[in-house]
Amino acid sequence: MISVDAFDLKMLAALQDDGRLTNQELADIVGLSASQCSRRRMRLEEEKIIAGYHANLAGEALGFTLIAFIHITLATHSPDNADKLRALVNRVDEIQEAYSLTGDADYLLKVVLPDLKSLSDIINNVLMPHQSVAHVRSSIVLDRLKETSRLPLSATR
Repeated sequence: MISVDAFDLKMLAALQDDGRLTNQELADIVGLSASQCSRRRMRLEEEKIIAGYHANLAGEALGFTLIAFIHITLATHSPDNADKLRALVNRVDEIQEAYSLTGDADYLLKVVLPDLKSLSDIINNVLMPHQSVAHVRSSIVLDRLKETSRLPLSATR
């Protein structure tokens, strides 16, 4: 684990709120000079604590109104089969997140789509025919209670 101090944590918290902050704006929030913030930010980027910057797009405004979670069970458990599924997951843009799991399913996928027909297409034409997949089960999100990518930085102290 990389060492971060209280100033780093304040900077990271501010950048989680607004990744477009200038070094001067960050300095005003954190209580350091702009040059100190610049050096600290560069170190945090180089150490991959700050993994990148991006625009947070409003999916619903762009027509992505359906979110679903898809549970995948592999046909056989082997490194080769896992690699084939990983390659498939990385090719499909609609899959936003994918996790290897313990329990009943081997993988959990989060997909974002415009409609039910698109979900049907992904399941029936992409996932089910794939040689590594034995079983697919999906759940459609009815209501999103919370969505965040923020890390609980207060827990690092």
